[in-house]
Amino acid sequence: MKSLVFKTASNYLLPLLLLFSIFILLRGHYLPGGGFVGGLMASVAFLIHSFAHGLKETRTIIRVNPGFLMPFGLMICLIAGLSPWVLSLPAMTGLWFDEPFKFVGMVGSALFFDIGVYFVVVGTTLTIMFTIAETV
Repeated sequence: MKSLVFKTASNYLLPLLLLFSIFILLRGHYLPGGGFVGGLMASVAFLIHSFAHGLKETRTIIRVNPGFLMPFGLMICLIAGLSPWVLSLPAMTGLWFDEPFKFVGMVGSALFFDIGVYFVVVGTTLTIMFTIAETV
């Protein structure tokens, strides 16, 4: 499916969907699920681009092997989950900065955990989909 309309639409959809996935990620750190849903949305953005332009061009945009995003995200999750031990608190206890950040609001360890989940979901989904696309 490499029509001109689809290629043009995918060029506009990629940045819009990535921006919206980051919005969902930041919005979700007050509520559960922001990293997972945002990661799925970012993966869909790259998949739409790969359907329109081909797998090789999409890989040049990502620049990183999606398989490397999974351990990177797991490391961020692990650090965010175990960081309360430094303050002698139980693991997975939420730590928050005192002052809110502009455009983001209150930032704490839950946001870093969601960022890790975001990378794991993007890496897993793109690895699976790119592997399937290469074998077909």
